[in-house]
Parts: sequence; structure tokens; C-alpha cells
Amino acid sequence: MSVFEEDKIDCHCHVLDPARFPYAPDVAYRPAGQEVGPVEQYLQVMDAYGIRHALLVAPNSGYNLDNRCLLDAIARGAGRFKGIAIVPLDIGRDALVALRDRGIVGVAFNATLLGTACYQGTGPLLRMLEELGMCLSLQVEHDQLLQLRPLLEDSGVRVLIDHCGRPAAGGGIAQAGFQALLALAGSGRVAVKLSGYQKFSALAAPFADTRPFIEALLERFTPQQCVWASDWPFLRAPQRLDVGPLLQQFEKLVPREADRRKILWETPRRLLGF
Repeated sequence: MSVFEEDKIDCHCHVLDPARFPYAPDVAYRPAGQEVGPVEQYLQVMDAYGIRHALLVAPNSGYNLDNRCLLDAIARGAGRFKGIAIVPLDIGRDALVALRDRGIVGVAFNATLLGTACYQGTGPLLRMLEELGMCLSLQVEHDQLLQLRPLLEDSGVRVLIDHCGRPAAGGGIAQAGFQALLALAGSGRVAVKLSGYQKFSALAAPFADTRPFIEALLERFTPQQCVWASDWPFLRAPQRLDVGPLLQQFEKLVPREADRRKILWETPRRLLGF
């Protein structure tokens, strides 16, 4: 069976609709042009490529703490979507429960944009997420995981690592941050999103220099703790990207159909409750 015929869950994509939900005034980046991605457009992408469900991740770009566009998309998705929200780090339990009741399954930390220092005091939030059965979607790059690893290990929270951990291009799999990521595989609480290759590649598509990292993640985490994601609509991509070629690339990376089914369908269903 071709990857295009297989059931799929996209575990990292965004909705951006400034016409209906204007961007927050204080955001660092305001997506425009082909980066704008309203939910109606993404639903067409899903139907074209056999994506049955998706995890919508609130972007720091455009919206930051404003989750209205995200929550609207979940409500309009008729059960096809769950969400990752950006929240104040001192958010209360009742506010988290209210978000969970509206389809939010976790919270996003973006150390690549905000650094690691701002997250050092977030143990109480992570413990609340764990108690509520929610997860942390964590974006780090290079060696940032070294600073955050003790926090993750102490909290007990389930973690989704965005974009293969964004290792440094050319640094090899021995680089300290990537080795710290591989070491988390044994916890059983950490899964990795195979996505965002353009964010840590020094080459043009199909990003051949990312393959050693992806193969190492597949070996250590196994298909039981790996999920696939498109990263649509490809904010700040250095070149044009499309979902179809990314799926073809994934099929080459994971040639065994049984392994693809776990990564594309079974593992995200189990982890995210679809």
C-alpha cells in the first residue's frame, strides 16, 4: 500500500487566519502570503492526502497566547482535530481543565524562540499537565535540551519533541543535545515528531543530511514512540515545501508498511487519544 493510501495523523501543523482572527499586536513574526493557513484550506490538504486527524499546534508567530483561532478550528473540525495551546506559565488548574474540555491535549514550550531560562521554573505547570493527562510539546534546538532535561525528568509529564529535536546541521549524531534526546527514549514518556527537516538541514529538499538523525531516532525510540508531522503551512521555510513530497520522503525513510502504520496511525492514536 502506498503512503498516500494509508491512514494518517499529522502531529504538527498550524492554522493561521488573520482575516477572522487578527494577529496579536506584540508578536515577533506575522505570517503572510502563502504562510497564512485557515482551517478550510488545511481541511482540503487533509482530504487530498488521506490525513484523517491532526494535532494543531498554536504558533508563537501571529498569535502567541491568543488561542481563539486554534479553539475555533478544533470546534469546526468535527472531531478531526486536537490542539496544543500556548498558555501563561502561571496558568491555573481550572483554566487548563477548561482548555482540555475544548480539545486541548497539551501545552507548547518553544525554547528555540524564547530560550531555556524562562522555562526553568515551570515544574508546577508540568506536574499539573501530568495530573490532568495532558502533555508537553517541546521545541528545542542544538544543545538546549541539556538545560531542560532535568526539568522533564523530574516532572513525570509526557513529552512530544518537535522536529527531531532540531540538532545542529553538520554536528553529527554525537552532538551533546542530540545524545540527550536519545537518552530520553528509555523513559517511556517521550515521543519524537519526525518533521521540520528544513529547520535543521544545511541542504535543499529532500534534506539528505537529516537522514542519520532520523535513522538514529527510529532505532532508539522505535515506531512505538515516533510520530509523523507535516509542519504545514511551513512558516519561515527557506524554500517552497509541499505535503506530497514530504510523504514520499517519509515512505523512503520508513519502507516497511507495518512500521509506517505505527508511526502514521497507531502511535499518535495511542498518545493523543484520537
